[in-house]
Amino acid sequence: MPKKKAMEPALFSSLLPDAPAPPAAPARRRVSVLLPMPFAGPFDYAAPPNMPLNPGDVVVVPLGRRRETGVVWEPNPNLPADFAPPPQRTVEAARLRPVAELLDLPPLSAELRHFIDWVAAYTLTPPGMVLAMTLRLHMRGVPTPSMGWVLAEDRPDTVRLTPARQKVLDLLQDGTARTTTDIANAANVGPGVVKGLADAKALKAVKLGPERPFAAPNPHHNLPVLEGEQATATVALRNTVAEGQFSVTLLEGVTGSGKTEIYLEAIAACLEQGKQALVLLPEIALSAQWMQRFTRRFGTEPAIWHSEIGQRARRLTWHAAANGSATVVVGARSALFLPFNNLGLIIVDEEHESLFKQEEGVIYNARDMAVVRARLSGFPIALVSATPSLETLANVEAGRYRHLILPSRHGGASLPETRILDMRDHPPPRGLFLSPALTEQLSATFERQEQAMLFLNRRGYAPLTLCRACGHRMECPHCTAWLVEHRAKKMLSCHYCDHTEPMPPTCPTCGAEESLTAIGPGIERITEEAKNLFPDARILVMASDTLGGPAATAEAVAKISRREVDLVIGTQIVAKGWHFPHLTLVGIVDADLGLGGGDLRAGERTIQLLHQVAGRAGRASTPGRVLLQSYTPEHPVMQALVSGDFDAFMAQEAAQRRPGFWPPYGRLAALIISAEDAKEADATAADLGRTAPYGEGIQVLGPAPAPIAVLRNRHRRRILLRTWRTIAVQPILRRWLSMVKPGKGARIDIDIDPVSFL
Repeated sequence: MPKKKAMEPALFSSLLPDAPAPPAAPARRRVSVLLPMPFAGPFDYAAPPNMPLNPGDVVVVPLGRRRETGVVWEPNPNLPADFAPPPQRTVEAARLRPVAELLDLPPLSAELRHFIDWVAAYTLTPPGMVLAMTLRLHMRGVPTPSMGWVLAEDRPDTVRLTPARQKVLDLLQDGTARTTTDIANAANVGPGVVKGLADAKALKAVKLGPERPFAAPNPHHNLPVLEGEQATATVALRNTVAEGQFSVTLLEGVTGSGKTEIYLEAIAACLEQGKQALVLLPEIALSAQWMQRFTRRFGTEPAIWHSEIGQRARRLTWHAAANGSATVVVGARSALFLPFNNLGLIIVDEEHESLFKQEEGVIYNARDMAVVRARLSGFPIALVSATPSLETLANVEAGRYRHLILPSRHGGASLPETRILDMRDHPPPRGLFLSPALTEQLSATFERQEQAMLFLNRRGYAPLTLCRACGHRMECPHCTAWLVEHRAKKMLSCHYCDHTEPMPPTCPTCGAEESLTAIGPGIERITEEAKNLFPDARILVMASDTLGGPAATAEAVAKISRREVDLVIGTQIVAKGWHFPHLTLVGIVDADLGLGGGDLRAGERTIQLLHQVAGRAGRASTPGRVLLQSYTPEHPVMQALVSGDFDAFMAQEAAQRRPGFWPPYGRLAALIISAEDAKEADATAADLGRTAPYGEGIQVLGPAPAPIAVLRNRHRRRILLRTWRTIAVQPILRRWLSMVKPGKGARIDIDIDPVSFL
């Protein structure tokens, strides 16, 4: 019997009575989500009907087979046309994957999102990489809520009680939820006791409310007595804060003029308005003495943000900035990207410091981006320095920045006398590096029971080790750089990639024994020489590799202040705003060190650094002296340091840069091409050279091997784009880069406004 043909669905449906049409599915609302990853822009997702989503919300979304944390984003219509990123491809709504979860985190404000977009567009960086500096790794994923314990309402009668357990139960009688650690510390028991009670159902787990670990600084605590120039500058800066509008003020003052005390009063004015303040410092080590001043003025410490604080502290500070309970945050450059609730003031201390420039990842200058954040949000910012950068001075000259000047030291202290020791006339003994004239002054200083400092901006024992027999130089196997000898550790180290290796007993090339010789001095070698010259002197070495972190730095500073140290020997870390009232002599071992090479800012940086170092001398009633060991005493930098006429030197620098439209009178952008294969780096660099832009006011220099031609096993080539100040480099670079496809394994990094040319 033949099988019946299956009824067609359409025919079957036609035999049924008419049914009402199903309701139309509601339109899926599209939301853009920016992920903290190097994508060109945000991805579109579907917002679930039961999940109200707004721009700035922190969400979890599917990405491939993973779940990632991101932020609901929206297009930014306020970006300048030159900065606008390329349009993104639109996906059909039906194909969109839904947002998985809305996290219980404070949303990112419109001002912060605008700032992230602006930084990304200006630096030609994927916006997700900028977002990553706000939404750090420790903020990604579903956060685990802080949990605590309270007494269970119906705890069983069978719970075995011990004296330790009874302490915990007595403690929790007040009904306050506490973490395991807090309970153990308060009851003086081990964490296992708390866990045992929880397992016995005597304790109930509860979600804790937001922690508020930062006490509010009191703007009326320990009010300072300010007179004369300090009082005038303080009133002006407080009035600027009271205006509550965007403005940039340069607070320039000689070393020891009380700039910190003045801008602390601006912070007090900000706190009086109920707003938050951010202080950016160029280096973590600076925070030790600065924190003491802040605590003395406001009665409590501020929140701290830098790379060396622990994960929990970072999380607490992030939340405290977002909910407003951290009213003052002091930190390194990355603190600029914290999600402040009501930021009303930024202070950039030592604004001239090149350490504000981040050279890897997102390449940006925190000083300049701080000005942008203040402008976008409409509040004041103060840049502080004894030796302002030429960029900042040019903005003052153009009327864009206000200018407050403190020409004299606070409390009647005088500026130190500076003298050059011509090393051609006062050479040190063979194999040594301290001039007899300098050692005589050191001896006299110690006899008067005063403190002295020797400065050399070079870590380690010697910058070069070579073989006397064959001339072999010890070089890094991963970089075109010499290995620096660290004699105390018996190691050779590369200061670019951190490669280390033991000091070999024989020459690796010729096998000669005891032929390896240290060439040139580092601070370890100067310390060795000083110990031989002054065996009774108490010597302290201050360098980034001898101080383990902020705590060690604070202890070193305390020892100097307690006069437990006679001689401080250090690198640039000793130039950072320290106040040592008993230090009266500063000897600069190699004043010419920063003047070599083709760095555009070599002279400016050298005078800033040496002026700051010199400023450590004579900050109290006893006059200070500064001795510069130099083989080029006629150099304009040396003459300016002796005369103390910093303004004249900077005017001369400006006159030299204007005709060639070098910064700050023109714009620069660097392209750094790198690849593990030298031929690939050369090929990509050559392609960029062939397609280089041209026109009036546009000049391309290169390609050429970078001064550090190999870094971490990658061959590097550099190209420099220079334009008139009226020409934006971003659209030029976008068009240029769109014409070139990098070779296999090649990478092109872009550095807008470069400060380093290595």
